[in-house]
Amino acid sequence: MSARLPVLSPPRWPRLLLLSLLLLGAVPGPRRSGAFYLPGLAPVNFCDEEKKSDECKAEIELFVNRLDSVESVLPYEYTAFDFCQASEGKRPSENLGQVLFGERIEPSPYKEDDKIRWASRWDYILESMPHTHIQWFSIMNSLVIVLFLSGMVAMIMLRTLHKDIARYNQMDSTEDAQEEFGWKLVHGDIFRPPRKGMLLSVFLGSGTQILIMTFVTLFFACLGFLSPANRGALMTCAVVLWVLLGTPAGYVAARFYKSFGGEKWKTNVLLTSFLCPGIVFADFFIMNLILWGEGSSAAIPFGTLVAILALWFCISVPLTFIGAYFGFKKNAIEHPVRTNQIPRQIPEQSFYTKPLPGIIMGGILPFGCIFIQLFFILNSIWSHQMYYMFGFLFLVFIILVITCSEATILLCYFHLCAEDYHWQWRSFLTSGFTAVYFLIYAVHYFFSKLQITGTASTILYFGYTMIMVLIFFLFTGTIGFFACFWFVTKIYSVVKVD
Repeated sequence: MSARLPVLSPPRWPRLLLLSLLLLGAVPGPRRSGAFYLPGLAPVNFCDEEKKSDECKAEIELFVNRLDSVESVLPYEYTAFDFCQASEGKRPSENLGQVLFGERIEPSPYKEDDKIRWASRWDYILESMPHTHIQWFSIMNSLVIVLFLSGMVAMIMLRTLHKDIARYNQMDSTEDAQEEFGWKLVHGDIFRPPRKGMLLSVFLGSGTQILIMTFVTLFFACLGFLSPANRGALMTCAVVLWVLLGTPAGYVAARFYKSFGGEKWKTNVLLTSFLCPGIVFADFFIMNLILWGEGSSAAIPFGTLVAILALWFCISVPLTFIGAYFGFKKNAIEHPVRTNQIPRQIPEQSFYTKPLPGIIMGGILPFGCIFIQLFFILNSIWSHQMYYMFGFLFLVFIILVITCSEATILLCYFHLCAEDYHWQWRSFLTSGFTAVYFLIYAVHYFFSKLQITGTASTILYFGYTMIMVLIFFLFTGTIGFFACFWFVTKIYSVVKVD
């Protein structure tokens, strides 16, 4: 067992944030000048007893956190064991993120009198990271490889498409038009509504909500607003953003459902509001029942569950309805080509252009750019290590978006050249299949890296993993669909269609 001691103020700001604040005058330089601190980032000054004042404290308050074990994912409160406890003291309140992660902060009987050790209180955490230099080198190596492959894919696509478009636009005669070949042949079917368009539009709405939430959260974390020292801030920010982003979710779902020819708008907005969030909440609630039964501090109190439901039903759902209202009110998306009444027969496909092989291959490259960061993230969640490399994580996020887009566009182009115009679901599943590799890696991580024992801990690990896999599936799938939608709209708007 190991007790975590939460700190009261950020230890070291990221260099980017510090440089930005210096340029803005937010951090005092050598000369005294008017300055301000960003919310939640103001440091606490400590000094000797005789020099204490309102701006300088003499006593450092130490608090204890939850107790973790490498053999279990069940954290327990410090007071659950026979340790020395403080006779009196005010217990600080936890934020939403801390409660969701099972952190329970209590006053401790320990005193800290040494002020170069308080300043260096994070050194033991940073120095305990295994193979730090190897990790940074691996991240840089992975990013360079992914950038190189992305550049190659982009170059191939641009050169090939440029020749195709130039050749198609030179076909002016009727005889030439009758000899069309390649992806131009399916121009009359390319925007035909997909099967299960209702479900696809719901997935796109939820995926958009997750995509924006992830981008904003990582952006603020990269700037230092969500420092690891401010425990629970990352999760709190993510939950609040998800609640407030119900409007774009409803708008995107309604917009595409209308373009698919759907008319059951009530069903669409209800599914957008409750399908994916409901699956996540049901899984989360079952895991919480197990935590309650085991007496773990990670069990969410009943009042917090009510608060989460209130955020969902009273804020997120109404915002989703508002977004759906504006989405259905707008005209349907105008496509550059008309859709034929009779669907074109798709010719026999080769093995590589069939749906399943393309979907399986499409998720390999995106997963290749995240698996190193995924190892660090899983370590921070299950091995109780501190994660602080938000700058690299944000960069990997951008690379993941680019890689998912280019890999899906490339495979979509091959399928269109093979006269297969069913690109909507295929683009979503091709990019979303990265989540399957995520799941496989999580299983490998469980058996090779962790020492977890016990049925409850095993169920909790895979239960929470399935939530992450679903979120990642919607996130990557939405990226692939939007990339292909832009690609298809672009290429069919620049060719002459008779």
